[in-house]
Amino acid sequence: MRPQDIIRKKRDGAELSQVEIEFFVRGVTSGEVADYQSAALLMAIFLNGMTDAEQSALTDAMLRSGKILDFSDIPKPTVDKHSTGGVGDKTSLLIAPFAAAAGACEPMISGRGLGHTGGTLDKLESIPGYRVNLSLDEFRVVLDRCGFAMNGQTAEIAPADRKLYALRDATSTIEAIPLIVASIISKKCAAGLDAMVIDVKTGSGAFMREHDRARELARALVKTGKSLGVNSQALITDMNQPLGQAVGNSIEVLECIELLRGEVSDGAKPVLDLSIELAARMLVLAKLESSIDAARDRIKHVHESGAALETFRQNVEAQGGDPRVCDEPRKILPLTENSFKVESPRSGFVVKVDTQEIGHALAEAGGGRVRVEDKIDPRVGFIGEVKIGDQVRAGDSIGRVFCSDHEQGTRAAERIQAAYHLGEEPPESLDLIKEVVE
Repeated sequence: MRPQDIIRKKRDGAELSQVEIEFFVRGVTSGEVADYQSAALLMAIFLNGMTDAEQSALTDAMLRSGKILDFSDIPKPTVDKHSTGGVGDKTSLLIAPFAAAAGACEPMISGRGLGHTGGTLDKLESIPGYRVNLSLDEFRVVLDRCGFAMNGQTAEIAPADRKLYALRDATSTIEAIPLIVASIISKKCAAGLDAMVIDVKTGSGAFMREHDRARELARALVKTGKSLGVNSQALITDMNQPLGQAVGNSIEVLECIELLRGEVSDGAKPVLDLSIELAARMLVLAKLESSIDAARDRIKHVHESGAALETFRQNVEAQGGDPRVCDEPRKILPLTENSFKVESPRSGFVVKVDTQEIGHALAEAGGGRVRVEDKIDPRVGFIGEVKIGDQVRAGDSIGRVFCSDHEQGTRAAERIQAAYHLGEEPPESLDLIKEVVE
């Protein structure tokens, strides 16, 4: 069997066998398959797609290219959530302590931000001392102690994905749904999950802007997760505007801690609502509750009682962070008072938001990264004060950009002002949760 024979077969639109896929993935992991051969197969998959059987085989082979974690000795169901990413999408910081406080075990392997999207690891690292590069042994210790642990992908987990992801980025094959599915599910299943909820974003700030494409991805993710023994469900949720008010690493952590403390503003409430819904569905999938209503009540109880906040505090301390962030977040987090008002240029109703542009504006100001190696200023951020459907007058505040550099802050404010589109009539209201895919 030769790599070029497998490439030719997929190039010509034929279905690859499980043996052929396993051979190729082993070669990618070992280095016996050259990068240019891997790139050729990725493009063939991008152009011709994969059958359900091929997609499952590819995901399974990538999963088994590294170590599969085993938490079967922990007497709790193992659950996790994955989001396809967006602007202001910070629900992981709430869902993890919610689920852990409600009796689940959540080994969360997260990613960093790139382009217009924020990364959970970058947000957590804005807490002084917080470590996201735990060894697998340290990861288990934190999981045992707190019920959840937050970590980056280690070299032992799905190494084939690490190689193929870099090539996908370099060869413009990122958008291929079979490759997205294999990448996501291989990493998540490597954590030894019993159940998983997937948050697939759609809208102006999402990776899959069109609802039909988001649905296609959601269905593929759920089907593949189930084929590998993980009880899976997906929600398609709105990303036509930032989720909550805060966008930026430190201020997103601040917003989440305030929510955990019960300090719920109208602007931040969608973050809490979506987090409760996703966490509740995890409990049902993990068979900790038999109905979604009972699961929602259980999550609301651990929130309102303060149990979730205490679970978060335990995790921060266990991962080397300063636990005082739960008591005095504005004193502990790196924040700046240097802000720039984003004014409405005229009167009208907010009818549309170019959410991706907000993410790019903050990334350019130092709050995100364009390349993996870029450093982030956690103080850079934006607090939005209006939502789609709100009425504003000329000169009203749309929000404030926080940035220590005057030139960068001014530029970001100008870009964000242009991202808000005004009309004469209010638009139709947006549903936060658009569809459930089972």
